[in-house]
Amino acid sequence: MRYRVVFDPAADADLAELYDYIAPKAGRAIARRYINELVGHCAAFETFPARGTRHDEFGAGIRVVGFKRKASIVFRIDADLVTIMRILHRGQSLGGGHDIEDDEF
Repeated sequence: MRYRVVFDPAADADLAELYDYIAPKAGRAIARRYINELVGHCAAFETFPARGTRHDEFGAGIRVVGFKRKASIVFRIDADLVTIMRILHRGQSLGGGHDIEDDEF
């Protein structure tokens, strides 16, 4: 079974914010490449989305999976749809607030 993967507007905003964070530090080409890899990783959920760890404390069926030990992908599976809800990078939390560390990308 193939699942359809969609990005919630909040996840799209997270990607834009992440690009804006990386580009001044590492350059636009590296920022673009990283974002493209992250989006590609999410797109791969179409074949096996039931990965990561369930976190029902954030909502029914919420799952979180890491990406390159620098980002957390927050998503939900509903029938044949995978919704990428948030992309949290280096210290951001679902508990409110953006605690991005000031370390190098």
